[in-house]
Amino acid sequence: MKAMMLIEVGNPLQLAEVEVPKPKGNQVLVKIEGAGVCHSDVHMRSGKYGKISLKDRGIKLPLIPGHEIAGEVEEVGEEVTSFSKREKVAVNPWIGEGSCYYCRIGEEQFCQKPRRLGVDVNGGFAEYVLVPHYKYLYKLKRLTPVEAAPFTCSGITTYRAIRRASLDPSKSLVIVGAGGGLGTMAIQIAKAYSGATVIAVDVREEALELAKRAGADYVVDGKRDPVSEIRRITERGADAVLT
Repeated sequence: MKAMMLIEVGNPLQLAEVEVPKPKGNQVLVKIEGAGVCHSDVHMRSGKYGKISLKDRGIKLPLIPGHEIAGEVEEVGEEVTSFSKREKVAVNPWIGEGSCYYCRIGEEQFCQKPRRLGVDVNGGFAEYVLVPHYKYLYKLKRLTPVEAAPFTCSGITTYRAIRRASLDPSKSLVIVGAGGGLGTMAIQIAKAYSGATVIAVDVREEALELAKRAGADYVVDGKRDPVSEIRRITERGADAVLT
């Protein structure tokens, strides 16, 4: 299969031919139809994941990046249930090693020995990706794989934060950096999930316009005393802030 590989830090990804993985047991082979580009993919090309170097993170090259993944089930292992060929799926890439404390309580994204797709093992910038267990797949009904792919990173990040904020229609939420990818996602999820009043803060005019189009109730210019403006809008201050 064709794949875009990160061979060396600082250089562009290279097109390569690699063997198509063969699923076994609980594994599923997914044919890629949508693969988002996250900012962390850009960071990895420069040699970092977050603020820590790939070497210090234990991330080894060459690697097929891409963790915002969705597509179609191509082949399943002999122990797979509930999924069959041609089903459209999104893939949860935040996979742990399975036995640590965080993995046991269902918080695999905090695993200290992670096996994250596109970060620690080969990901979605290819024709196919091997998913280690079918429990990491979500069946798609109303969304196409192209539409669903970004939700596996930016979607779940913002949804988790909003859920933990305990919002309802009586509450107010300030989103700082609201005109970016995560910000506009957070606005839409907050309105749909909680009905809270959303106050979007950013420093660029075009970003504020994007936040308004995404559904923010108020937009505040971060260069012009945003604290006073937020207090004026809410009367008593915001109930939650996302940054």
